Amino acid sequence: MRRAVLTPLAVVLGASLALAGCASNSGDEPEPSATTPAATEPTVTSTLSSDIPAEQLPTATGEFGDKPELTFPSETHLAEGALHVLSEGDGDVVEAGDLLLANYLGQVWGGEVFDNSYDRGEPSAFPIGTGYVVTGWDQGLVGLKLGTRVLLSLPPDLGYGASGNPNAGIGGEDTIVFVVDLVDSFGADSAAQADATPGEALPADGPQVEGALGSAATLTIPEGATEPTAQSSVVLGTGTGTAVADGDNVVVHYAIASFDEAEGYSTWDNGTPEQLIVGAGSPLEELVGVPAGSRVFINVPATESQAAWVAVMDIVAVL
Repeated sequence: MRRAVLTPLAVVLGASLALAGCASNSGDEPEPSATTPAATEPTVTSTLSSDIPAEQLPTATGEFGDKPELTFPSETHLAEGALHVLSEGDGDVVEAGDLLLANYLGQVWGGEVFDNSYDRGEPSAFPIGTGYVVTGWDQGLVGLKLGTRVLLSLPPDLGYGASGNPNAGIGGEDTIVFVVDLVDSFGADSAAQADATPGEALPADGPQVEGALGSAATLTIPEGATEPTAQSSVVLGTGTGTAVADGDNVVVHYAIASFDEAEGYSTWDNGTPEQLIVGAGSPLEELVGVPAGSRVFINVPATESQAAWVAVMDIVAVL
């Protein structure tokens, strides 16, 4: 469902662990469609306008955090993109590259609701302003304050283009409308707590982590380092936040390195933290019981399909 490819961590884990909001659905219910790419990338000719009179726009019931219901002023949808702030928050400004946490409801103009996060009971997370979501979200949500509820009316070129999104019941000529509640965001500078309690030191002849707690971490594997033969972890710094439980969604920054000398990967370098799902049987189970704000080093032994690898991970938040 994503516009972007799987991250290297999801690849080495052999499962789709990246941004949640994708894993909550089952059966025939459409997945979160703001992050579903069109079959072909739409040619964008529109921009969102905040000057369209309110009487020409759908109205939404409820306050921030409530599941809204939309009422449409006419069967004829707007030809241009529209942004209308329903209530303004007083939180930090959302910046391009943030991992944005939001609740939302999407509906075809005058038609059916094709997706909403409220019924799933938890907001969804996604990079914003980076081309991961539909263009209307990138245009409309960057620059707003957290705590804001906004209505977006998106013609096809700001949504899914001439191909629409058949899986969600969206035609190529449909205007789609979203109500979005901006819950939280996490930027490139998110990290473990600077005042986390320092933990154990890593063996001098093994993989090394550099970077102070509270700042970006880097990970290197020295030549001749012994590969791990069992999964294990070392808490390099213990934070004071909520402890991670099995099944939790967590926001993390991380770096990974492989013993086969394949190119590593760092979310700090990439600029956006990620939301992962912690589950038993995964290397991420090493995070269970560890408080948010902590920095954790993880050893993962080789399998028939993967070389041994290591990771350093900052638990930014437990959701």
